[in-house]
Amino acid sequence: MKPSLKKLLVIGHTFPESSTTAAGSRMMQLISMFQKREWKITFATSAMQTPYSENLSLHGIAIEHTYLNDVVFDDFIKDLQPDVVIFDRFITEEQFGWRVAEYVPNAIRVLDTEDLHFLRKAREEAVKSNFEVPHLYTELAKREIGSILRSDLALIISETEMKLLTDTFQVPKDLLWYLPFLLDATTNESATYEMRRHFMTIGNLKHAPNADSVMILKKLWPEIRRRLPDTECHVYGNYASNKILNLSNPSEGFLIKGWAPNLKEVMQKYQVLLAPLRFGAGLKGKIIDGFQFGLPVVTTSIGAEGISGNFDFGGVIAALEDFSKAAVELYSNEMMWNNCQNKGYQILEKRFQKKLFENDFFNKIEALSVTLENHRNKHFIGQILHYNLYQRTKFMSKWIMEKHKNQS
Repeated sequence: MKPSLKKLLVIGHTFPESSTTAAGSRMMQLISMFQKREWKITFATSAMQTPYSENLSLHGIAIEHTYLNDVVFDDFIKDLQPDVVIFDRFITEEQFGWRVAEYVPNAIRVLDTEDLHFLRKAREEAVKSNFEVPHLYTELAKREIGSILRSDLALIISETEMKLLTDTFQVPKDLLWYLPFLLDATTNESATYEMRRHFMTIGNLKHAPNADSVMILKKLWPEIRRRLPDTECHVYGNYASNKILNLSNPSEGFLIKGWAPNLKEVMQKYQVLLAPLRFGAGLKGKIIDGFQFGLPVVTTSIGAEGISGNFDFGGVIAALEDFSKAAVELYSNEMMWNNCQNKGYQILEKRFQKKLFENDFFNKIEALSVTLENHRNKHFIGQILHYNLYQRTKFMSKWIMEKHKNQS
């Protein structure tokens, strides 16, 4: 049997920003599982750091700055010889997958989808075009599902997306692995109803679903404020556009507050989290964060998707035409509020505890390390996609490298 795996390479689309994005939190959750098992971890990316990026060096993670179409990456990965490579979203698999396959063919290639980008984009287009049903069979879907098929394992964060991939697109189940947000045990100790005031929402405001949600909330807010005239709505999030910044109006009680460096400190002050999302995919980090800090939520079916399973949701799921009424009722009804808070805690305990998932995940990785050749032969379509796509990508990349060489 192959000895225990010890080297992980993560190829990041961006540096993780766990204080600003759910994707950043998710990546750090994955990394922490490998750290717990004392793997040597290297994080490689062509992205630039921001003031909000995680300081990976403080976590004992080696950082490798990479460049697209650069032979230096080939030498780097041949020297590193990772046992597992995680691609952060399908774009990095498209960019670096052929190099990984060529220079470390025995490394297990894992795609962390974060969410299904093609699903989110299709829903966005449906909203913009007033279509009732999103068109899923797009070029983006072909690219993302192609990336899934080329990978040895794709991590899927939502059961809804697992079902979509297997039922609608006939993706083999043993190429997919359900791995949602991974939380440590929670204490369920939080500020009580009497200690809280006002409404809030939060999210990376460069992310289209969040930006749209804030614009919708601005339209819904006057009705909520009319019925609860002493309340305010505070919007937290980084990367706000001028269009969103201009929504701030203290006289209306609608305030754009900016980045929230300490989620617990911020969220425990508020009574209800509002998330009128019209499109999106995956799991909504703001809702999971709200539940962690005892904050009930009013959201749409899109916002609640994949979160509660067979349990009652920790708040209210409302259509946009009923959203203001639901927000007022949850804010005003203490008994209902306490019940929703407890339901949120239950969902976290039963569905998102790290201990429920980590052992099975690493058992799967160990099993793949032993049966990798058979696994790939079983899913030969992935090898065909590698051959057809990466032969083109590989030689285009080499042509670009030669061109740069001749110009220097």
